[in-house]
Amino acid sequence: METNAKQDECAVLHSGFVALVGRPNAGKSSLLNACMGQKIAIESPVAQTTRKRLRAVVNTDCAQLIIVDTPGLHKPKDALGKELNRSALGELGDVDVVAMLVDATKPAGRGDKWVGTHVRASDAAFKLLVLTKADISSPEQIAEQLEATRDLADFDDAIVVSAKEGFNVDAFVKLVAEHLPEGPQWFPQDMQHDATPEDLVAEFIREKAYLLLKQEIPHSIGVRCDSITYPRADHASVEATILVEREGQKGIVIGRGGSVIKRIGMEARKDLERLLGCSVYLDLSVRVQPKWRKDASEIRRLGYDAGE
Repeated sequence: METNAKQDECAVLHSGFVALVGRPNAGKSSLLNACMGQKIAIESPVAQTTRKRLRAVVNTDCAQLIIVDTPGLHKPKDALGKELNRSALGELGDVDVVAMLVDATKPAGRGDKWVGTHVRASDAAFKLLVLTKADISSPEQIAEQLEATRDLADFDDAIVVSAKEGFNVDAFVKLVAEHLPEGPQWFPQDMQHDATPEDLVAEFIREKAYLLLKQEIPHSIGVRCDSITYPRADHASVEATILVEREGQKGIVIGRGGSVIKRIGMEARKDLERLLGCSVYLDLSVRVQPKWRKDASEIRRLGYDAGE
């Protein structure tokens, strides 16, 4: 309510769109969640966790930032990978600020240079280099990384952050807000993101599958929320399907005696109850869809396509 009042008092409102881009696991979703002060985007150590573009709304005293979390840019191996790249690169063409995130703990490589060429080609008015994971980086690593990455694109400024510890997160928001154009309030004050409940349900379930299965089969997993119903005001019933590509993968996801899928459901339910604001009954099933990552229609049904 205080932000609402202060925005009403502002003679000029600055607003605009901010794209977070970078290699997989650069920390884009973690930074978005830190800016929001709550978990909206899923996170895991698995590369290419983010598959759906997510717009989150951050309101400050005299600014509204629409932060766009994009899939990590990578060398695609299938139709899904191509769609994820197309989704991320598509955001560079129509935003006010591009923030390129680079992991401060890992030497910049050819992948970062490739991302930098696309950032350089963007028409965004402000381009920001963001070194992430300062909490696990030494001062020497950060200094070396700044020197190695400052010329990847025509950056206007640079900042070092730690989403985990909240270091420089407010400074990031303030810096970006200062470089947004004067504009309207694009989203209502009480709107936090543009994802549907079904989108977030599917994503939170996929996150738990990734975290529990680690490197076994995560890239072969897709999740679809089939329905959300409310038999009572304080209770939701959710049905969702986990897709895999082979029968052997189905067995891994289910686990002996259903142990793995039960754990996925138990862990996911915590986020779903926070999301939906009530107790949740979660019915999970697993279906084999051979080579779904190469099937454009299945990618579209799961909502992983770049859209128009």
